[in-house]
Amino acid sequence: MAVRVTQNMLNSNMLRNLHNSMRNMDKLQQQLSSGSKIERPSDDPVVAARGMFYRSSLMENDQYSRNVDEAQSWMDMTDATMDEVGNVLKRIKELLVYSGDGAVSPDDLKAMSSEVKELKNHLGTLANQQINGKYIFAGTDTNKPPYDMTANGGKGDFVNTNSSPINLEVSQNVFVTSNINAQNIFNFPNNGSNMFKVLDNIITELDSGKSATQFQEAIGQQFDKLLAERASLGANVNRVELIAERLKSQEVSITGLMSKNEDANMAEVMTDLKTQESVHQAALGSGARIIQPTLLDFLR
Repeated sequence: MAVRVTQNMLNSNMLRNLHNSMRNMDKLQQQLSSGSKIERPSDDPVVAARGMFYRSSLMENDQYSRNVDEAQSWMDMTDATMDEVGNVLKRIKELLVYSGDGAVSPDDLKAMSSEVKELKNHLGTLANQQINGKYIFAGTDTNKPPYDMTANGGKGDFVNTNSSPINLEVSQNVFVTSNINAQNIFNFPNNGSNMFKVLDNIITELDSGKSATQFQEAIGQQFDKLLAERASLGANVNRVELIAERLKSQEVSITGLMSKNEDANMAEVMTDLKTQESVHQAALGSGARIIQPTLLDFLR
């Protein structure tokens, strides 16, 4: 059975096809101007869902990178401070050796005592080293100075006993310790025999005009312990540097996946747009021919 096609049906189909053509051109024009495949999630839910996942992963990676930067700042400051502590201990060892020289007068020994006092004060300053307002040798008590100049009868001493690590998450369920256990440096082997107490004993001996060579072994042990802790810190620094490189690589990879998922292929979009324009022009031309003829068309 034949279906009767009316003029209104032809006109309606023509308009619908023209609207679809214009909608396709609008979509392509939007992709060309924005550079993105989709304008709203409803355009392609799969692409939108993947885009949200990639953005979330990129934000996590960025936070991990900031944690790594903070850990590296702490470690760099700690290493520089420990290096200076080592230089102070070296100078004290030199003074101890010099104090055993029989040609040294009591006045010279007292002058050495004054220098050791200043070196001890400097060690106290180093023990209270801060970064961003936080004490790096205070464990988790970062708001309290670990060295108190008024302790031990005004002589000054390391009063902190907190050995808790400060852990930062640098990847999912992966943590690194940004600080060191300062008890192994400034309270070694214990608070009663730490480096500041040893220096007090050295100062007492030198003030009395006596040699302090008997404390060379104690200072040597302090120096060896400092080197051991610094070597442990160096191992952590190497690990953090490797993690930092991996996070940078992940950032590039995630960004590439996100671009591949969302960014429009500009060459393809321009070609499709040009093709759609040609199709639209052809549709306009054919549509003009199916519009119902008027009386003027018959009078030609």
